[in-house]
Amino acid sequence: MTLNITLGLIDQVRALAQGAGREIMKIYATDFSVETKKDSTPVTEADRIAEGLIMRTIEDDITDKFPIVAEEAFAAGNVPDVSGTPFWLVDALDGTKEFVKRSGDFTVNIALVENARPVLGVVHAPAVGATYWGSRYGAFAETNGGAARPIECRPVPKDGLVAVVSRNHRTPETDAFLSRIAVKEETSTGSSLKFCMVAAGRADIYPRFGRTMEWDTAAGHAVVRFAGGQVTKLDGSDLTYGKPGFENPDFIVRAAAGGAAEA
Repeated sequence: MTLNITLGLIDQVRALAQGAGREIMKIYATDFSVETKKDSTPVTEADRIAEGLIMRTIEDDITDKFPIVAEEAFAAGNVPDVSGTPFWLVDALDGTKEFVKRSGDFTVNIALVENARPVLGVVHAPAVGATYWGSRYGAFAETNGGAARPIECRPVPKDGLVAVVSRNHRTPETDAFLSRIAVKEETSTGSSLKFCMVAAGRADIYPRFGRTMEWDTAAGHAVVRFAGGQVTKLDGSDLTYGKPGFENPDFIVRAAAGGAAEA
């Protein structure tokens, strides 16, 4: 199967991510409670409400053809069979720790995967009013209330790289990796905004060592991919999706020297 990713579908998914973001911000403005899941990560009412909205809208208004793998549903034991079919990956509130800290660095992630690769991804950051998306039509961003504009990974700077790292999950392996490359500047942020910084030419590399799940990365991966960048495992092969347990290995996000990726 080859999916027909249309501009209309992209608009629907983008509008859905932004709608989920509005629901999240309603809760953000309240004195919300925080629970702890079995894996010791936090979860809030915003995670559940936004995920429910996204799943219902995909099934009722976009397409019910493809299974949906969503973080909270997965945690509750809803693990669909995605073998041999395109499927959705949803993280309705990526960066719950940032949400709880009220830092603003959290996102809504919605991606569509075909043949183990993300073919459409939308990342929406409701607290900062930014939306990024990638598909075969290219990668784009809406920020600061402006119109949509194309984005592209930048060529590798000759005077050293800008590295973006996880604010909450920095590891000794991350430090060791960065020590082996020419880094002139480091910055940190939460959620899938790290992917978007590389895609938009504001950073050159994002190394991630430690546990992540496919719904954490697929939407940002699509934005980077169609902005001309790469997301690879440590051996240089592409990070793929639909793996057993939907858990990622360590990976590196790299900007490429211009040019769009093939669909």
